Amino acid sequence: MTAIEAEQLTRSFRRRGKAVEAVRGIDLQVAEGEVFGFLGPNGAGKTTTVRMLATLLQPDSGRVRVAGCELPGQTRQARRLIGYVGQAGGADDGMPVLDNLILQARLNGLGRAEARREAERALTAVGLLDVADRLPRTLSGGQRRRVALALGLVHRPRVLFLDEPTLGLDPAARAALWEEIRALRVSGTTVFLTTHYLEEADALCDRVGIIDQGRIVASGTPADLKRGISGDSVTVSVGERGGERVKEALERLPCVREVRETPGAVRVYVDNGAEAVPVLVRALDEQGVRAASIAVESAGLDDVFLKHTGSSLRMSRAAGEERPETGASSYAA
Repeated sequence: MTAIEAEQLTRSFRRRGKAVEAVRGIDLQVAEGEVFGFLGPNGAGKTTTVRMLATLLQPDSGRVRVAGCELPGQTRQARRLIGYVGQAGGADDGMPVLDNLILQARLNGLGRAEARREAERALTAVGLLDVADRLPRTLSGGQRRRVALALGLVHRPRVLFLDEPTLGLDPAARAALWEEIRALRVSGTTVFLTTHYLEEADALCDRVGIIDQGRIVASGTPADLKRGISGDSVTVSVGERGGERVKEALERLPCVREVRETPGAVRVYVDNGAEAVPVLVRALDEQGVRAASIAVESAGLDDVFLKHTGSSLRMSRAAGEERPETGASSYAA
């Protein structure tokens, strides 16, 4: 069964008097019980897409079906069946955590006793029942993200949308939230998450869609996507102006399959990184090029992203392109 379907989804905005195409004809299908990751840099169209799928934004054109409901005609029915956790969280800092969840459950049509029961269940599921009486503002960043997750889960949605669920969290808090998302998969909940983090998509997602400039440029399981790029990648750090010289020095070597420039570095694809590095270093020395550093790793999702978009997601993130967007945890039906 299919939990999410989109056909030729588009959305434009007006910016400084000009139309900007944020989403340019997206097609996707997500199966029930699947964790689907939407991977891309800030501004690629991830949040706009997820807000359209979650009934928070109406598309300019295209067809959307979520949890068996056609949108926008069955928006009210769909909201009973889906949850949404935005980047801003959505908890009211002026009321205790438990009261936040009870209110969310009541807004989704649950009776008073059932709402309290479900609120306590959701807090138990994310390991926060012991902070039920505390105000959200007194919690750590990781705890606040888990409260947001509980808000999205309190009415037992069939489909849960998570927009950058671990943005800004430290590694320990991120790992804890990953475990909660894995538990949702086990329970049969369909999860659609957007992320900047390559390791997050690799660790959590059954399938991944790579979005760039409003279009899906590749999709499949992380393993299948990486299988299309065999061998190793060697990253040669050269500073902002040395990329062209490094590329010229290396691209004609017999052991090199492909060379791609990224900000401040050059990515070189070879069959065997350990054997290729001495050859690359000699070639650079002969051309009088000094590399700041050289790193070897197996081809991963960033290499898939680079192949399909011409840019490195890891480099984009390091350059500070990720900026949180606002969003509410959920909504009343």
